[in-house]
Amino acid sequence: MPRMNLGKTTVVRAAAELVNTEGWEQLSLGKLATKLRVQPPSLYNHINGLPGLARELRLLSTREQGECMARAAIGQSGPQAVRRVAQAYREYIKSNLGVYLMGVRSSALQSPVDAELEAAQAEILQTGIAVLAAFELSEAETLHALRGLRSLIHGFATLEAAGGFGLPVDCNESFRRLTEMFINELSSKE
Repeated sequence: MPRMNLGKTTVVRAAAELVNTEGWEQLSLGKLATKLRVQPPSLYNHINGLPGLARELRLLSTREQGECMARAAIGQSGPQAVRRVAQAYREYIKSNLGVYLMGVRSSALQSPVDAELEAAQAEILQTGIAVLAAFELSEAETLHALRGLRSLIHGFATLEAAGGFGLPVDCNESFRRLTEMFINELSSKE
């Protein structure tokens, strides 16, 4: 069987596919090596075991989330920016649930501190602040609003991806209404 052209990116992407389909708990270096058609020791040339792979997946998730949100926000402001970013973030979660859940944890809780991961998280924060700028909130209110928006999207999308909405009502409409309630609350603070 021919070997894949291995590199760190190839290894991390293959691991992301496995995590998104089977979950982090099911990932092993043996399973990843089988997917990549190599022997498990070959993976150590690109990653530092499972802990290193987990770090790379968190970084991948954080960067992808940031890129997704930034693309959605381009050229938008106010309520439309919130709508577009919320929908993009929701779709990212649904499409990448396993990797997304790995990236949820703050790097501030990790020891030692991961500067690269913190920089990627800071970019997401700056995008969020820019999206909410039109609402002219104080710095503290902006951060509260960002936490609320993140919680709203995370909760809805993870429940949706897990099949938690079994009633015969359109999830897109539910998400639209929830987002509008959030926007209305932000608008009432102006």
